Amino acid sequence: MNLVAIDFETADNGPDSACAIGMVRVVDGEVVATQSHLIQPPRQDMRYTYIHGITWDDVCGEPVFADIWPKMKAFMEGADWLAAHNAGFDRRVLTACCDAAGFAPPEIPYLCTVKLARQAWDIRPTKLPDVCRYLVIPLRHHDHSSDAMACAKIVVAAVEDGCDVTKARLN
Repeated sequence: MNLVAIDFETADNGPDSACAIGMVRVVDGEVVATQSHLIQPPRQDMRYTYIHGITWDDVCGEPVFADIWPKMKAFMEGADWLAAHNAGFDRRVLTACCDAAGFAPPEIPYLCTVKLARQAWDIRPTKLPDVCRYLVIPLRHHDHSSDAMACAKIVVAAVEDGCDVTKARLN
């Protein structure tokens, strides 16, 4: 299985307000690469600093999404899946950011690790800290790099346990 686990943090209520992304490439069950970026969002309203700790001062000098997209796209190239915890959120953010920047979003199907955790281990609640605690995966919750790594490890653990991860596909 060849996948890229992703996790976005957003600045405000707009899905185009990505202020950070973590990405983890997994090939045949092994983490082979990581990539992480702070992103200058389109607005200075950092409504969710209290969740992820990212402030306007942290991102005001960072590249905007359009400048980071070529690196992200290259990192995702060849992936069979994009995986995310509550993948609908990350898909919305990626699509909105691509749309705002004038790029086509990648045509890669998504795996949702919320669905996967319920399917593979019947974990409830399925918030990322709950799943990581169950699987003994280290986590700094709402850190984009840590959350992406946790998603990657959830998929790997499910595959190792014989789960058909394709049933966790986001429609």
